[in-house]
Amino acid sequence: MPTVTESPTKRRASRYAGWAVVGLWAVTFLGARLALDKDLQLPAWVKVTAALVPILPTALFLWVVVSALCGLDELHRRVHLEALVIAYPLAILLLVTLGFLQLAIDLPPEDWSYRHVWPFLPCFYFIGLAIAWGRYK
Repeated sequence: MPTVTESPTKRRASRYAGWAVVGLWAVTFLGARLALDKDLQLPAWVKVTAALVPILPTALFLWVVVSALCGLDELHRRVHLEALVIAYPLAILLLVTLGFLQLAIDLPPEDWSYRHVWPFLPCFYFIGLAIAWGRYK
């Protein structure tokens, strides 16, 4: 989010840059998923490269999000902080639970690998946002 003192042109450029980063992230993420499909017979170095390509766009995406949050007013920053305060313990709880379940039973990797678990983390954040905003309404 832009700060109040930014010009409309700078805010618009910032918004377009943010969407460009989101687009770059989506393209590299989907491209990596396609390249890493089990049906494709690609050399290992190509698969490793495909797995690493989304790292920079993901880091840029996170930087854009954090930069936007730093430009918010005090109330909005507090709400997002409270959302993280809720999401982080939920993420720990999920990982600890899965860790213990993995010791107790065979968790199928096609259902409970990292690529299946990470989407829970943004969900926890949005749950935290809903709870935090509910406190300030």
